[in-house]
Amino acid sequence: LVGSEMCIRDSFDYRRVACPDCGVRQERLPWLSDTRRATQRFAQEIGRQCRELSEARVAAMHQMSWGQVRRLDMAYMENLLAKHPPPKRLRAIGMDEVSIRKGHTYAIVVADLERNKPIWMSESPGRKEEDLDTFFVQLGARRSRKIEIAVMDMWKPFRNSTLAHAPQVRIVFDKFHVIKHLSDALDEVRRREYKRVNEKDRKFIKGQRYTLLSNRANLDEEGRRSLKLLLKANKRLHKAYLLKEIFGQLWDYNYPACARTFFENWKAQLKWQRLEPLEKFAALVERHWDGLVAYCNPDNKVSLGFMEGLNNKIRVIQRRAYGIKDQRYLKLKVLTLSLIHISEPTRRTPISYAVFCL
Repeated sequence: LVGSEMCIRDSFDYRRVACPDCGVRQERLPWLSDTRRATQRFAQEIGRQCRELSEARVAAMHQMSWGQVRRLDMAYMENLLAKHPPPKRLRAIGMDEVSIRKGHTYAIVVADLERNKPIWMSESPGRKEEDLDTFFVQLGARRSRKIEIAVMDMWKPFRNSTLAHAPQVRIVFDKFHVIKHLSDALDEVRRREYKRVNEKDRKFIKGQRYTLLSNRANLDEEGRRSLKLLLKANKRLHKAYLLKEIFGQLWDYNYPACARTFFENWKAQLKWQRLEPLEKFAALVERHWDGLVAYCNPDNKVSLGFMEGLNNKIRVIQRRAYGIKDQRYLKLKVLTLSLIHISEPTRRTPISYAVFCL
């Protein structure tokens, strides 16, 4: 008994022919998996279990080697992708880089924002313009011309590659990356104020980075009390914190003129405040204003948080596959995140699997 399932080991004869032109050819049995070392039902069950467990755990459950489980898992995922190809028409796409190892090594992930599923991931490390060009080349010029919206961060190579292959695309900058720049500016204000004030006032600032950058609704009672004391003790941090909190209203406007008025009023409040990091952030927003205000168009209202959620799921996969450095394996895992199971039984009933030692 292996994992409460019966595992029957057996052997059988293949029919093999020696063709003078093609060489030796072996009989193909329809009920065998692509690896030819297990039945299709067993291979699919291994693949389904690997979607929730680590390969080492699945190998221990079935008394198999790690390499056998990995081959069955990869064959299962390739079969999933073959049965569920990317849609022929893409209207809104999102693109972002994901860290695949230490040392600022990244890969690019592209997702369909209307169907909320990843559709492409680069196989070679890099986030340059030519790396994203590979996606549009594989997509084809005809399908690229049908893309209407592209959500991305303010990374210039992404913008250049997208406009080079799909000049009709309306670029929308990701809200969460913009807010991250604003949070970094607020944190820089906190560090400068810690150096500027005297020793007595430093006790209110020290150790309050998380309290200052977190959403107030997510703080507990102790955190809210610390935040109140911090903002009361330092006027510059109080002003910077309020500006950071109200900036998120920019994405609530449906008219570009109203959004521009809001931003001008927000920028005017920086005058005479000596908040240089926030002034640099305002200049950054000014340079990329077209991509920010594009979200005000009702036709451009797409999910801006899906890519961030996808990055979190990829990090979970990387932690679960600790030690595996095969980027092709990571790509298959990412692209099959949102795909349904092939031949998924309606009920989980104990079945007997046949694994053959060939």
